[in-house]
Amino acid sequence: MKDEFKNTLLLHPSSLILHPFMNTICLIPGDGIGREVIPAARAVLDAAGFAARYVEAEAGWETFERRGTALPDATLELVRQASATLFGAVSSPSERVAGYRSPIVALRRELDLYACIRPVQSLPLPDARPGVDIVVVRENTEGLYSGIETREENRATATRVVTREASRRIARFALDLARANGRRRITVVHKANVLRETCGLFRETALEVLRDREGIEVNEMLVDNCAYQLARRPEQFDVIVTTNLFGDILSDVASAWGGGLGLAASANLGNNTGVFEPVHGSAPDIAGQGIANPLAAIAAAAAMLDFLGETERSRNIRAAIRTVIETGPLTPDLGGTATTGTLTNAVVTALRS
Repeated sequence: MKDEFKNTLLLHPSSLILHPFMNTICLIPGDGIGREVIPAARAVLDAAGFAARYVEAEAGWETFERRGTALPDATLELVRQASATLFGAVSSPSERVAGYRSPIVALRRELDLYACIRPVQSLPLPDARPGVDIVVVRENTEGLYSGIETREENRATATRVVTREASRRIARFALDLARANGRRRITVVHKANVLRETCGLFRETALEVLRDREGIEVNEMLVDNCAYQLARRPEQFDVIVTTNLFGDILSDVASAWGGGLGLAASANLGNNTGVFEPVHGSAPDIAGQGIANPLAAIAAAAAMLDFLGETERSRNIRAAIRTVIETGPLTPDLGGTATTGTLTNAVVTALRS
C-alpha cells in the first residue's frame, strides 16, 4: 500500500465526521503570492470536478495594517463553519510589532489543529534523489510556539509547554496515519538528553502510545542527529513524529528531497476541520510578477480532498502534478520560464487528459 502513497494519503482522523453534502471551502489568499496561487488551486479543483461552495476571507499582514488584527473574528468564524480551508501565505515581520500575531499560528490554536502533516516524496526532477517517501507529523499547538514570552531589559525568556495529553494524541495520530497508509516505521524525535523534562515527557508518552504498534517498527532519534540523517540518508525515514519547533525545522530540511519549499504542502488537522497550505511563504520579491509556482498550493488542495474523502480526485490531481513536473512547463524556481497561469493550465490539461 505504501507504493500508492504518491497518489493519495488518508489524512482524516477517525473521529472526523465527513460532510455528506456539498462542502463549504474557505479560501484565505493572504499576502503576496498567496493571492496568485490560491486562485490557481481553485481552478484545478474545478477542473477535477470537485463541487463545493466557496467563501473568501482575509488574514495576514496587510489585513493587520488595515484592520488592526491579522485574523479578524469574521475570518475565524468562516473557518469554523467551513468543511476545510485553503490558506495561501502571509507576510510576518521579524521584529516585534505591538498587537501582531501570526494568523496561521492563531488558527492552529483557536481551532485545536493539533496535527501538522508534511509529506515529502521523490519527484521527477533533474538530480532528484530516488526512494524518498517521508511524512513528518508535528505537534501543532504547544512547545516553543505556545506564545509565552517575556522580555526585561537585556533578558528575554520563552516558556516551552509540553503536555502529556498533546503528546499522546500526536503519537496516536502518527500511529493511525501509519496504519492507514501501510507504513512500517515511526521515528520519535526529541532532545530528551538535554531537555529532560519537556522532551522527556514527550518521549516517554509517545513511546508508551507506540507500544501498541502491531508490526510497525518504532525507533527514536535525537533531533540534531535526525537533521543530519535527513540531509545524509533520508531513505531511512518513513514517519517522523516530533514536537512543534523540531517538526517545523525538520520538515523544511526534508522538503529539499521533494523539490524544495516551492513544492511543499502542509495539512493542519483537528477533529472537526483542516487548514491546508503551501509552506513557501508570501515571497514579496516576486509577488505580482505572475511567476509564482502554484504546485504547492495545488498539492495542498489535493491533501484537502484526501481529508474530505475525495481520494479519487486527489489521486488524479497528484498524477497531473507529476506529469507537469516531468514534461513541463515549469516556473523559474524550477528552472523554467512559465508563468503561474501557464503552469496552472498545464495541470488542468493533464488532469483532463
